[in-house]
Amino acid sequence: MFFRRQRPIEFTFQNRLDNLKRAGFSVTPRADGTVLVAKGECGVALCETGGQVRRAELAGILMGGEIGSLVDGGYQKFFRTPSGKSKPALASELKALHDFEEDLKEGLGLESLYNESLGTVSTYYMYDRVKDRDRGVPKRVWEQ
Repeated sequence: MFFRRQRPIEFTFQNRLDNLKRAGFSVTPRADGTVLVAKGECGVALCETGGQVRRAELAGILMGGEIGSLVDGGYQKFFRTPSGKSKPALASELKALHDFEEDLKEGLGLESLYNESLGTVSTYYMYDRVKDRDRGVPKRVWEQ
């Protein structure tokens, strides 16, 4: 009798959003069905898929109503929005983004992975030396 296991509690999407509100996040529904979760200058768009919380957009800095994703240019990090706006990343913004992602995972009850907890992870890696990398097979040196 006293070896009985507790049943795991199934949290709904709304329960998770309420947890985020209690943790100090602002939660704003959007017209496209996603929810913008923000704290300070950082934000992320979340959606519900099959009862699970999914990120509709990756976390980033709020820039004029859009979320700027972190881009590693090899020599410097930038924040770039889907519309093409770009700005250099400051150390304070990278620290704020890292803290935001950790707090978000804790508020949603998600696992915090070791390698992501070490520092800020870039969304895109666009090094100058990797020319044409995203356009399929790049031209070889002997083909030019």
